[in-house]
Amino acid sequence: MSSIHQFALQGVSCAACVRTIDKALQSEEGIQAFAINFADRSATVQADIEPGRIIDSIRAAGYDAMLVEDENDQEQVRRAEQQHYRKVLHRSLIALALGSAMMVAGLLGWMPDITTTAGRIEALAMGLLTLAVMVFCAGNIYRGGWRSIVQRNLNMDTLIALGTGAAWLYSSILLMVAVIAPELLVAEARHLYYEAAVMILGFILLGQALESRARGQTSDAIRKLLDLQPRTARRVRDGEETEVPVALLVPGDQVRIFPGERIPVDGKVVDGSSRIDESMLTGEPIPVSKAAGDTLVGSTLNGNGSLLMEVTHVGRQTVLAQIVDTVRQAQNSKPALGRLADRIAGIFVPVVIVLALVTGLVWWWFGPEPRYTYALVTLMTVLIVACPCALGLATPMSVMVGVGRAAGRGILIRNGEALQRAQDITTLVLDKTGTITEGHPAVTDVLMLDESRRDELLRWAHVIERRSEHPLAQAMARYTSEQAGTAARGMEPEAFEAVSGAGVQARIDGHDILLGNAAWLAQLGIDYSTLEEKAEHWSAQARSLVFMAVDGQAQALFAVADPVKAGSAEAIAQLRAMGLRVVMLSGDNQRSAEAVGREVGIDQVFAGVRPEQKQAKISELQAAGEIVAMVGDGINDAPALAQADIGYAIGTGTDIAIDTADVTLMSGALSGVVEAIAVSRATVRNIKQNLFGAFVYNSVAIPVAAGLLFPFTGMLLNPAIAGAAMALSSVTVVSNANRLRWIKLY
Repeated sequence: MSSIHQFALQGVSCAACVRTIDKALQSEEGIQAFAINFADRSATVQADIEPGRIIDSIRAAGYDAMLVEDENDQEQVRRAEQQHYRKVLHRSLIALALGSAMMVAGLLGWMPDITTTAGRIEALAMGLLTLAVMVFCAGNIYRGGWRSIVQRNLNMDTLIALGTGAAWLYSSILLMVAVIAPELLVAEARHLYYEAAVMILGFILLGQALESRARGQTSDAIRKLLDLQPRTARRVRDGEETEVPVALLVPGDQVRIFPGERIPVDGKVVDGSSRIDESMLTGEPIPVSKAAGDTLVGSTLNGNGSLLMEVTHVGRQTVLAQIVDTVRQAQNSKPALGRLADRIAGIFVPVVIVLALVTGLVWWWFGPEPRYTYALVTLMTVLIVACPCALGLATPMSVMVGVGRAAGRGILIRNGEALQRAQDITTLVLDKTGTITEGHPAVTDVLMLDESRRDELLRWAHVIERRSEHPLAQAMARYTSEQAGTAARGMEPEAFEAVSGAGVQARIDGHDILLGNAAWLAQLGIDYSTLEEKAEHWSAQARSLVFMAVDGQAQALFAVADPVKAGSAEAIAQLRAMGLRVVMLSGDNQRSAEAVGREVGIDQVFAGVRPEQKQAKISELQAAGEIVAMVGDGINDAPALAQADIGYAIGTGTDIAIDTADVTLMSGALSGVVEAIAVSRATVRNIKQNLFGAFVYNSVAIPVAAGLLFPFTGMLLNPAIAGAAMALSSVTVVSNANRLRWIKLY
């Protein structure tokens, strides 16, 4: 049986490294599927082989990996990332300090000519110091470059190693010539490029450090979710309370939760009541009431009540763990734009090397004197300025931040493809029951002919309706329970009778009370004309009506319906403002469906639609050229969710609907659809900005580095500036992706 494993990758520096690992995993038998995330240096692998074999395959490709199974492993990875950031930052500062000193010395004329003894001694010292920087500060770059050549999979390390290595080798050969035969060196060809090599390495290492820091911020969404889980819990056994690590809890354990504490794991309430802040799960700020028998989700926040809960799920089975897994898998997936960028990055390095060689040869053959100096400078600058990293980072960084931001708002996007498709939606199809409406009947309106008797009538109605199993009676019982409070507790009717198709009647405190429909009242000769005007109005709104009569006199009217969710009308207005065509499908009758449509502002309503017809309706819209998204919550919506170009499942709905959909809205509110589409559009826009920036940078920087402006200005791009530009291009992509964390979406 296959399992899904998460790995943290080490030694991965660019998109070419990802391709190398990709090839290694493809060649390993027993691996069914995998996804590599260059942005956070991780891999998700589905395989029926031991994780150790997968790690061995990655190591054989020249990289390293660590299995991430729990929060402790994740914390270890974070610490390693922080140590890596500090180490690279320190090394970059050493290189930049040394390179700056060399550059200042040259500009101030403190460097004697290399044909003199003093000049040769200083040049030798600079060469040795440069070599020390190359070995001790940037050794990983040269090891990576050598490995890429041996494995015939050229990457960014190859470009940097070739460029700076050529600068050091050229300068060292020049120094040897100055020692052996100084008369061969013309004055224009005596400049050494040790300081350029050191400055280039310093800027590149600084860029890697800044990128690592910014990259760490992109995974804040997952980290914040994981940080919500308490480290310990108060376990109750045999009446004794003991504080234990959460990892030791098992299903069946009982845990005490005090006010203001977080729920440690998933469970259900055994005793007590409280209001729970589930905003980390749903994005909704209003706390939810919980009492005995209700479910609790780990990491949600308890309000002002004390609870005794029974543990039902721990570890990887908790809702939080499943959310984190879903988010990670989505962050590791790539939309079509990302795959296009990867294909371009795959041929980028060989093309740049060819361009650099051609540039060097052109300057060697046709350039002014000293030709070999110009040839070296342009060759080195082209190698250094080109940046495949910006291309490789453009998509995964944006996807990571976009999916993470959505998760923080209770929106679980399952794959990167769903992000890209969402921006193309033209028609949004909404299921009615449970999506636009609450999904269960409730009392929406009440009319009392004598307000002074309100409490008494509600109390009697509750005593009667709580004895019936009819859906309308259950809605009445819930409403009257909330209104009557404890006043009806302990009261029982003296007589009770349910009349099929009509209602119920009972005798309480010597009064004959009837609750039923208008036809029954008319049959019994009870005059309800004083309620008739309001009854007709509510009936036109597709409400079900319950009349109440006491001792043969009509007293009250209740309207029962599946109420529209708070915010549905506003969300639909926002969706239409986004330019979307909004359609409602319902299995309900035409009158009820149209009434709901009018209430929320939907003009196009299809009623009486069976599950297979919902799927056919989606196909019909697609055949007309529409890009269709479907929002639903029930088993009957699953075929339509699967048929749609993108499916949104209401998280409060059935498991099959959630499993079929591309996006899950944990809050159950339609505002989640608005946010999901807005996040998708913003993320794709951000990806395009990153890709455009990366293409423009390379399209401009490489010709300038090759000397395109030399005929007009007489100047060449300084190799050190080229190194700084290359490093900053990657940092710019990462920083732009991080804007998604706070920009206004709509």
